[in-house]
Amino acid sequence: MTQDNIKAFSEKREKLNELVLKNAGINTKRLFNVDQQVYRDGALPARTKELLGLVASLVLRCDDCIMYHVIRCHEEGISDNELEETLAVGYTVGGSITVPHLRRVWQAWEELKSNTTTDGD
Repeated sequence: MTQDNIKAFSEKREKLNELVLKNAGINTKRLFNVDQQVYRDGALPARTKELLGLVASLVLRCDDCIMYHVIRCHEEGISDNELEETLAVGYTVGGSITVPHLRRVWQAWEELKSNTTTDGD
């Protein structure tokens, strides 16, 4: 995955969410709202909630969800060490079947970090 792929993922996700909401009934709209609300700062900071979302997504092996939470973790300023420990929890719970997803997480993470580094130049 390249930075262009990360951007394409984010744009595609946004467009598809718009399509879902355009056609959604009240129940789907409520679920989307809960999803947005639950990741905001509360008793737990948003960054912790994103790490929790990443673990759950890794265990469930949902690539779209994993990518979304990796991007959000990067936006929340999660460190490499925090990410590694979080992924270790997911790997421990989810088992070796999560390894392909771990590979994609680290690939995306490296690309997100390299983009941040080049943006500052």
